[in-house]
Amino acid sequence: MEEQKTRIMGIDPGTNVLGFAIIDAGKKNIQVVEIGVVTFAHLGSEQTVKLRYIFEQVQDLIRQHRPTELAIEQPFYAKNVQSMLKLGRAQGVAIAAGMVNNLNTTEYLPKKIKRAVTGNGNASKEQVAGMLENILHTTFSEKYFDATDALAAALCHWYQSSHAGLQGSKSYSNWKAFLKDNPQKIK
Repeated sequence: MEEQKTRIMGIDPGTNVLGFAIIDAGKKNIQVVEIGVVTFAHLGSEQTVKLRYIFEQVQDLIRQHRPTELAIEQPFYAKNVQSMLKLGRAQGVAIAAGMVNNLNTTEYLPKKIKRAVTGNGNASKEQVAGMLENILHTTFSEKYFDATDALAAALCHWYQSSHAGLQGSKSYSNWKAFLKDNPQKIK
């Protein structure tokens, strides 16, 4: 009997580059279906044109891959208010595309995503990508940090969901405690 899997779409919103990842997640394994970026440089600087393009591209990805859940990174506080507003609009348009397609949508703070994947809420993009490579036994191009951030959002969602089968397992407040109890995990 084949394992039941949940198809999750992760999005790292942006107005210059939007990262996306589609995963099939089950209790025994996680498979990356597609990972990539959508770029907007060819569209010029008009924000409404970019927002429409984001909506259309996310819609196309949803139609193509048929995820049931959407995990998206929340905008974080930035000193540049205009950048934060643009990012919030991009996120809102991506969420709207998910809602139109009846996807269960969850937003995650960047620190929560990083902590779920690396154990460190202040991890760099390189550290997140490196941990994803270890978890999923694959390699990613360094130029696709937006895509690996989207993959991290999808994985965070899986870890946080009741589907992951992690309930009842011991939780740890830090990596040191985990490694102390699980020395076999160290290579």
